[in-house]
Order: sequence, then structure tokens, then C-alpha cells
Amino acid sequence: MRSSWIEKRRGAANVTQLHYARAGMVTEEMAHVARRENLPESLVMEEVARGRMIIPANINHLNLEPMAIGIASRCKVNANIGASPNASDVAEELKKLELAVKYGADTVMDLSTGGVNLDEVRTAIIQASPVPIGTVPVYQALESVHGRIENLTEDDFLHIIEKHCQQGVDYQTIHAGLLIEHLPKVRGRLTGIVSRGGGILAQW
Repeated sequence: MRSSWIEKRRGAANVTQLHYARAGMVTEEMAHVARRENLPESLVMEEVARGRMIIPANINHLNLEPMAIGIASRCKVNANIGASPNASDVAEELKKLELAVKYGADTVMDLSTGGVNLDEVRTAIIQASPVPIGTVPVYQALESVHGRIENLTEDDFLHIIEKHCQQGVDYQTIHAGLLIEHLPKVRGRLTGIVSRGGGILAQW
């Protein structure tokens, strides 16, 4: 769907929807979102420019049908899938994706933590998905150091984030709001940190 739209942007220094919106340009993705949401194209552009709407649409996810998340758009539903060291394979994850899309998921997160080649399963999911795909890169970061998070370097983590982008991931959860000075405050919580990714990052 987006191949011809993207081709003319190849090689540009900045190809984000935010960049184009702030330059006053309505992209094909924005126009498509406007039709889906029954909104004026100008409003979509303005909301993206203001940071009140996002169109998660990686240029390397060619078969994506653009959608929007934001105050002016309809409410969206995400579905989580993913392989673990105990179960699943690529075929099973693709079946989960198919069912999630069939029953109305607007976005899907691949939360695979092991048991398969994580790059292989992610690539297969992106190639098969018409909806935006999200990831939690710290899961692969932990897997890359064989569960020894103390061996992870900043460069390792940034490399994995960049690799996910290059593979076509449309959005990522990186728990960037967690700071070192927050960690003492966690000790008093009855349940500790309940987010898996947040817990890994806190341990790191």
C-alpha cells in the first residue's frame, strides 16, 4: 500500500510524520488517516505537529495500513503476542497476529522474550502485519547478554533499538521515564515494579 509513498522519500534526512506535519505538509499517511477517522486532513496534520496525535508508520513496514492514536481520533485497542523460552514458534506467533487483527486489534506488540530467533520472529510478524507493530527492546537486550543484565552496555541497548527500527518496528516501549533517583522510592512499594521491562531496566 505504501511502497510508492515511501519510495519518493528514500534518502531524505528526516522521514517522520512529525517532521512533515511541522513543515506544513500533509503526507499520504495523514490523508489516509483523515479518511479513516472522518477528520479534515488539516486537523490531522495539526494534531501530529502539536504532538497530540501519532501515526506509527515505519518506512520499512511497507504493507502497513496507516492509523492514528490521539485525542482527536477514535479509541484504539492493542493486542500483545510473543514467544517465550517455554512455548511458541514463528508459525504460532503469525497465527496469533492473524487472530488479533481479525478480531479488531488496532496495533500489536511483539513481546517475545526467547525460545525462538527474536529477529526472525519479529521480521515475520512485521512482514505479515497490516497494523502497527510495537516492541520492548530491553527484552532482546537481556536475551543478547544471556540474562546477565550487568553485562549490557549503553551501546548494546541503543544498537538493539536501532535494529528494531531498521526492521520496521513502528513504535517501542523503552521505559524512559525511570531515573536512577526513582529507585529508592520503589523499595517501599508492596508489589515492587510490576512492569517486566521496567523491572529489567531498574535492575540494569
